Amino acid sequence: MRRKKRNLRELPPEGFSRRDFLKGSSMAVSTGLLAAPEAGAAAPGHSPGVVGPGAVPITLQINGKSHHLKVEPRVTLLDALRNQLDLTGAKKVCDRGVCGACTVILDGRPVYACNVLAIEAEGHRIETIEGLGTPGDLHPVMAAFVEHDAQQCGFCTPGFVVACKAFLDKHPDPSREDVERGLGGNLCRCGTYAGIREAVLEAAKTLKGGRANG
Repeated sequence: MRRKKRNLRELPPEGFSRRDFLKGSSMAVSTGLLAAPEAGAAAPGHSPGVVGPGAVPITLQINGKSHHLKVEPRVTLLDALRNQLDLTGAKKVCDRGVCGACTVILDGRPVYACNVLAIEAEGHRIETIEGLGTPGDLHPVMAAFVEHDAQQCGFCTPGFVVACKAFLDKHPDPSREDVERGLGGNLCRCGTYAGIREAVLEAAKTLKGGRANG
């Protein structure tokens, strides 16, 4: 299998939601929603030439810890997280980069983990829902989701929480319109958008009150 360099696509500019961006470039997007500083660089330890088809060793930096695993080049970051590392918070729902249930944070920006190859994520800083808080020490976004009943079936919730955390890192004082626009890349079948918007605005106030972001 010949490995081609893939650029992790840029997030949309201000004034455009992630969903607006995807509508305009859906045929071109192949690996995610963002561009990390090292995007397009070869993964450490791998030649930019031919790799695979068998499994190759990689190291992923997830929630501040190094994880060593072997994956075939075709394995997505989502499948590596769920099937090899037992980090199952990111949900496999559409598996096509549409719903946002598998959102993780890569170098500070939200991406769909189903659209990023695990081998491409090597050398990048990855945050998942498991790294944002614990039952006894919830991240403000998590606490706000509980307070505002911003979840029902729960399949979309981890992706929304991660996307909200990444959004507030970049936009600590958002308006309601900013929240609607900034979270347009995540879908909720249960329709809890009103609660989610209130949760994000509440979390923004909490974070401004002194707690550092995740």
